[in-house]
Amino acid sequence: MIRRREFITLLGGAAAALPLAARAQQAGMPVIGYLGPTEPNASGRLLTVLRESLAEAGYVEGRTVAIEYRWAEGRYDRLPGLAAELVRRQVAAMVASPTPTAVAAKAASATVPIVFGMTDDPVKLGLVGNLARPDGNATGVYFFLDNLAAKQLGLLRELAPAAPRIGLMINPQNANAEGITREMAAAASAIGVQIEVVPASDIEAIHAAFATLARNKAGALVVAADPFFFNRRVQFATLAARHAIPAVHTVREFSEAGCLMSYGTNLTEAFRQIGIYTARILKGAKPADLPVVQSTKFDFVINLTTAKVLGLDIPPTLLARADEVIE
Repeated sequence: MIRRREFITLLGGAAAALPLAARAQQAGMPVIGYLGPTEPNASGRLLTVLRESLAEAGYVEGRTVAIEYRWAEGRYDRLPGLAAELVRRQVAAMVASPTPTAVAAKAASATVPIVFGMTDDPVKLGLVGNLARPDGNATGVYFFLDNLAAKQLGLLRELAPAAPRIGLMINPQNANAEGITREMAAAASAIGVQIEVVPASDIEAIHAAFATLARNKAGALVVAADPFFFNRRVQFATLAARHAIPAVHTVREFSEAGCLMSYGTNLTEAFRQIGIYTARILKGAKPADLPVVQSTKFDFVINLTTAKVLGLDIPPTLLARADEVIE
């Protein structure tokens, strides 16, 4: 026979063994599903911003809200299954950023509220009806990173005006690859530059892509927006220095990691807005009534230390336009 005190102890132990999301649901605490394309350490600072934004609205992880994480570890083919897991968990809302995760989340459910961060146009990809009134179960932030190829190409032309060939690295697993390639080809044709597209979706392929560009004497490189590339930014800095190829990337974190230049959306502000929208949904707002936020803050960052390693003199006009110069 089990005594009352022993029975209560057993119940307590069983509850502690339950996943946080299950215990949160039992306690009436809302559960957010977070769908990540790479690994936790790749998005550490952005996750901190998201948690801070939620906390400002009264949702503190582990106290007033639970977050159930799923990580694809760079394998985008895993995203649909991970999104389906979160739907089965009956999460109150799902956060999915950037584009590959958002597409998988939307495909997994037409009812679970989704707050996305998109580098590509969410209307074109069918996630929302229009930006002003999403008209469905998804809304969030549109980063514009996939529409900056022409601007980034222009920056490289100012840096290396004599380069007849410029590389474009894309991740073929990313839905943005075709659109970015098309935009870059049109921009390059307008200024008489040849573009060499090099695909890469794993560590070895990035190494091979740089070797190909060096062998073909590419004068510079544009790196497309991609979460796997974001996770490998130190590798990009190392290989660019080894092969002496100046490159431009999408967000400031690349320049902070030792890459030469970056021009793109401020991700910190974007993730703060994702947190704001997620909190509003937890309080009862519908995604259909929350307009997609379009990023307005863009950062142009130059790493002068890397420029010296590459033996480059940055034109004064570029330095004057930079939002930040890392020395």
